[in-house]
Amino acid sequence: MKIDLWLKEIAPSNELRKSFGHYTQKWDEFRAKYTNELKEKKDLLSLIKQTEQEKGKLTLIYAAKDQKHNNAVVLLELLTKKRH
Repeated sequence: MKIDLWLKEIAPSNELRKSFGHYTQKWDEFRAKYTNELKEKKDLLSLIKQTEQEKGKLTLIYAAKDQKHNNAVVLLELLTKKRH
């Protein structure tokens, strides 16, 4: 797989990532806090959307084992919401 854009700055802060620890009982709190962090990264979100438009698709990658509770899920929700 060729990666066209790698934005490690879009990831959750170390503090947030460590406090979440991939404990599903902390998921709602993590989602809310990460969404707030992403509000401060509008330039990076715009870059992601621009890249998607240029390439015709977007694939988010993540290292978590849990497919339903990870930062890519939150990022996708935010990107999808902004399309409407």
